[in-house]
Amino acid sequence: MEPEATENVAPLTCARCGTTADGTPPTWTCSVENGTRRYFCDACSRANIRSIEGRLDSSWW
Repeated sequence: MEPEATENVAPLTCARCGTTADGTPPTWTCSVENGTRRYFCDACSRANIRSIEGRLDSSWW
């Protein structure tokens, strides 16, 4: 087994509302803003889909 597969992974936290999840849920959105990866839960992603599709940074929404 590869070492990366056995490491403890910290839970992801939504950059907007603070919701946490174990692993990487397939319904969450990943955005790279100013060179930093940010994750948004499905509820925040749905509520702001137009801004996300318009490629606006999360600080705008």
